[in-house]
Amino acid sequence: DQSYQAMRDAYCKIFDRCKLDYSIVQADSGAMGGSGSEEFMVKSDIGEATLAFCNDCGYAANDEKAQCKPVPEENNDPYYTMEKESTPDVKTIEDLEKFFNCKSSQFGKTLLYQADDQVVAVMVRGDRDVNETKLKNYLRCADLALADEETVVKATSAQVGFAGPVGLKVRLIVDLEIPEMKNFIIGANDTGYHYKNANFGRDFETKEIVDLRNITEGDACPVCGGKINIAQGIEVGHIFKLGTKYSEALNCRFLDENGKEQPVIMGSYGIGVGRTLASIIEQNHDENGIVWPVSVAPYHVIIVTVNNADEQQMALSEKIYKDLQAKGIEVLWDERNERPGVKFKDADLIGYPVRLTVGKKASEGIVEYKLRKEEHYTDMSVEDALAAAVAFVKGI
Repeated sequence: DQSYQAMRDAYCKIFDRCKLDYSIVQADSGAMGGSGSEEFMVKSDIGEATLAFCNDCGYAANDEKAQCKPVPEENNDPYYTMEKESTPDVKTIEDLEKFFNCKSSQFGKTLLYQADDQVVAVMVRGDRDVNETKLKNYLRCADLALADEETVVKATSAQVGFAGPVGLKVRLIVDLEIPEMKNFIIGANDTGYHYKNANFGRDFETKEIVDLRNITEGDACPVCGGKINIAQGIEVGHIFKLGTKYSEALNCRFLDENGKEQPVIMGSYGIGVGRTLASIIEQNHDENGIVWPVSVAPYHVIIVTVNNADEQQMALSEKIYKDLQAKGIEVLWDERNERPGVKFKDADLIGYPVRLTVGKKASEGIVEYKLRKEEHYTDMSVEDALAAAVAFVKGI
């Protein structure tokens, strides 16, 4: 635990220095197993990951791990008798909504999965999706996939689209919301038929009631009951504990202070360097290009010489270049034979934090001082510009 916390703190320092706005979220450790899994996520509309978070209490998790809290349904209707109704060619939730003229949340959706060598039925509310990571972890199976048509027909005696929990001969696992539902519609395990007014505990039951669904925007926070928000994110780091799972299997041991052999305690720690750079740019840019934070900028300062045929401009630029280097500043000198506008555009595009422009006032010892994150420049003496650049870079 101490090593894990030390690594966690180190990751936080790294991402803080990168000036990233990130969140630490609960996560699944995947096929490697382990515990205490956490991901470092940067919120971004282009992110491939989905994260759920609560602004009230700070709860955060990725969509694979996010816990779903069922909210009791407010329904004062009596429990009606379950009835079998003919529903020819009505197979999907969309078809059922039109046929019964009701919302998808009033249906119970039964899906059959092949989990290693067994077939299991999973039931969620009609407007929900099964979280296959949660299901796989619950079943402790190596392979999980939706059952093929032949398997569905064999298990339900009906075509795909008509599976239901009543009289089902395979193992049934239901989501936490199913017992909270009332008078809902389910498949009848009979092609072309559904049951309406079904109720858990009366018409079908199982002891396996588990959180199996994907969390959605507006769900209740599992910690405080507040509102869950959903956002896309880029995973820049992932840490989790492996314990002795692999060291025991590989007989990887060490001698403790008493001379006794002990299995090595392991952990998994990864940082996506490319993802981190992409995230920094995603959070630090404008219409002109990148706005690098000083800590990760390719160079701290760029010197732009307006006219490299002017000896005074070139001499002053070289002096500034050497003075900044002597002060430990990483500096780039743009002395290309290009128009000034091209040099300025390139400087903004690449995003150097500070730009010093040596132009027509070089003979007076005056340069332009401009921060990349600001719109306007300031004329300064060379001494003042150097001092300002050093202070900005070193955070003085």
